[in-house]
Amino acid sequence: MFTPEPDALLPALTAEQELVLLARTLWQEGYDDHLAGHITYKQSDGTFLTNPWYLLWDEFGPADVVRIDIDGNVLEGKWPPAPGVHLHLAMHRVRDDVTVSIHNHPRWATVWADTRRIPCILDQSGALGGGKVVVVDEYEGTVAAEEAARSAVTAMGDADIALLAGHGVFILGPDLPRAHLRAVSFAERCHRAALVEGLGGAQELHPEVSAMLGTAEFDGFWEAMARKELRRDPSVLQEKER
Repeated sequence: MFTPEPDALLPALTAEQELVLLARTLWQEGYDDHLAGHITYKQSDGTFLTNPWYLLWDEFGPADVVRIDIDGNVLEGKWPPAPGVHLHLAMHRVRDDVTVSIHNHPRWATVWADTRRIPCILDQSGALGGGKVVVVDEYEGTVAAEEAARSAVTAMGDADIALLAGHGVFILGPDLPRAHLRAVSFAERCHRAALVEGLGGAQELHPEVSAMLGTAEFDGFWEAMARKELRRDPSVLQEKER
């Protein structure tokens, strides 16, 4: 089997550059609710890289990335982290298996969260990335409040995707490519399920097929979408002074 060299798919990237590309690729997929949303990317030293508050996901660059500790203290960076990062930190305290966590209010996932229902898997695109999905109907205010964040994480349990009722979506991954694939696929799943339901519904994929697709690695997907973003904005990896 042909396996390309890593630098044939993407140039060597710093963790900060990876976070920027993740945010920008997901923005293009509908994770674009204005200033809302936050990502954490756990590092080997136990710190976390996160997007800065005040800047949009398609706006911030590597120099704007913030490094925080498990208590949310800023260790590096000139911006504050997003207020809702407490949701991520509460989760990281109890889930060692998670490297990347993503929260935002993508339109179609939020529609399903508002209905407090999990959309069916109807096709291949909606099955990729896998993960256990739950509805967390524990909305007690924004996750900027630490108690509300802890309640949401407790209710989520060992799930990989949470539809936060009246709020949005929270997606976890063991690494960046898996988190990206899971986020993109779940957005597709939510969108198509809403459209199909409007047409009267359809038969869900057989669970064995969904499970098989959900465990597929889909090598190269993250890199392809990152390259697409680099073509769209060749300056995305540059350090820029604001």
